[in-house]
Amino acid sequence: MCGIVGYIGTRGTVPIILDGLRRLEYRGYDSAGLAVVGEDGQLAIRRASGKLRNLEEAIRLNPAEGVYGIGHTRWATHGRPTEENAHPHRSGDVVVVHNGIVENYLTLRRRLEGEGRVFHTETDTEVIAHLIDRYFDGALENAVRRAVAELAGVFAIAVVSPRDPHKIVAARSGPPVVIGLGDGEYFVASDVPAVLHHTRDMFFLDDGDLAVLTPDGVRLTSFDGRPVTRAVQHILWDPILAEKGGYKHFMLKEIYEQPRAVRDTMLGRIGQESGRIFLDEMDITPAQFRAFQSVRIVACGTSWHAALAGKFMIEKLARLPVEVDYGSEFRYRDPLVGPEVLTIVISQSGETADTLAAQREAKHRGSKTLAICNVVGSMITREAAGSIYTHAGPEIGVASTKAFTAQLTALLILAMHLGQLRGVLGEAASREMVQELLRLPGKLEAILAQDTHFEELSRKLFRVTDFLFLGRGIHFPIAMEGALKLKEISYIHAEGYPAGEMKHGPNALIDEEMPVVFLATREPGNTESALLYEKTLSNIQEVKAREGIVIAIATEGDAEIPGLADYLIEIPPTRDLLAPILEVVPLQLLAYHIAVRRGCDVDQPRNLAKSVTVE
Repeated sequence: MCGIVGYIGTRGTVPIILDGLRRLEYRGYDSAGLAVVGEDGQLAIRRASGKLRNLEEAIRLNPAEGVYGIGHTRWATHGRPTEENAHPHRSGDVVVVHNGIVENYLTLRRRLEGEGRVFHTETDTEVIAHLIDRYFDGALENAVRRAVAELAGVFAIAVVSPRDPHKIVAARSGPPVVIGLGDGEYFVASDVPAVLHHTRDMFFLDDGDLAVLTPDGVRLTSFDGRPVTRAVQHILWDPILAEKGGYKHFMLKEIYEQPRAVRDTMLGRIGQESGRIFLDEMDITPAQFRAFQSVRIVACGTSWHAALAGKFMIEKLARLPVEVDYGSEFRYRDPLVGPEVLTIVISQSGETADTLAAQREAKHRGSKTLAICNVVGSMITREAAGSIYTHAGPEIGVASTKAFTAQLTALLILAMHLGQLRGVLGEAASREMVQELLRLPGKLEAILAQDTHFEELSRKLFRVTDFLFLGRGIHFPIAMEGALKLKEISYIHAEGYPAGEMKHGPNALIDEEMPVVFLATREPGNTESALLYEKTLSNIQEVKAREGIVIAIATEGDAEIPGLADYLIEIPPTRDLLAPILEVVPLQLLAYHIAVRRGCDVDQPRNLAKSVTVE
């Protein structure tokens, strides 16, 4: 979950590395550092604890220059977030930056210490530097090959050494590595935004790939030295999309981008007149889709909440039983999956380690896997039999917002696709659903126009210490997502619960200081929705009877809720299966404004990183 940047070319190396690290700081911000090599072969290393601005200040006070180099922004795993433990790490004049975890580092460290090598940090990365230095024979890539052969765990590394000048060696086994191809210059990074301002032509390393970057180009081999090729992709993301664009925070900008993200996820996939769904990039035939007997959805964090909502969508529209698993639990419980099961994996980055491991376990057991992902060319999409890209654009804020609503949109489209292929979702019903889907971006914009209401509400709530979020049916996952958003950026304790479970525990928490957020919307004319709504009204009355503070998200024009709620948030009416896409936006804005008012760093909350590429 760290960020790596490397550059070799004809321009100023230090500014390019710092700029790339700035665009990757969402991956980790406990410490940062860089190493550059000058024309004279002199190695300069600068490191600092804390955020990137501390490194920039260190370089201002003690300038460094070079013609190629590597940099790193860290999310601490082994060792405290101190300057001593900051990357790059070195052994002699071999310098390494690393993303991942070396699981056998203690064994390797003891062996190397027995050979007389001295360690100066608490990190597992220093082991890699010592191994490469130990095996150095004049060709840096040969030493890297021998070193990575001894590593257990997951890693992405970039290495330089003045002893083999004008060369950067990168290797991947787990965490992502992208190689950027410029005009007489080459880049290595952990993610696309780091190099997107310099080139849109890039390729992703696969597990077991080793890349050698020189001023003349990039050579790609496997760890054992066999030449390999990877398809170069032209990234269509607009670099401006990765900038704040006048917003105070990336998170706020990304909340406001949700109408576009939802619209772009639908683009080219729905027939507006026919209601038909069209999914490309599928190595799963219509006959295979029809033959599946059940669906398993695997995800982590916010994507897991999307998966829970997807369960309701698929079971309702396709009449297929669905189970939802955490990626971190799936492969450790001997899961019952096989060729009759479609396994859907959901990941914003496409590199989430637990989800990727679960995908591989499902494939090993004969299940076809389908990826819902935001990053073209990511590992999960490369290993899937089919992919639905969400087209949300780069999401920099650690707390996911637009990726979540785009995932919900993709899941609804997939549910319709399955229902149509299985013959259980008719043409008239499809047309009605598509028409309502097309109205969603406009309804999202109407909710966003109420932002001052959420900011005002935050003034009254930012000092509380606990929240409950409650919902029924498909609204329950949104209650959990609302609680997650609040806790991860404001550090307020919050729980999402099924409203029907209040009597089984949560009622004990309710008093005059407990805010309770209810998802209390209803679909006009839908009897099932009306039943859940009536039961939710009863839950609201239970909270009021105990003097709890009720914050209700209700459908515009509701006649009952305004008389019961202390604070009312209205959203436009829509189909019950689509309501989560609208309901979550007020919860995102409420969490955002509460966190800002509490003085929290909403883009980079403590102890978290954007892309979880280690178990």
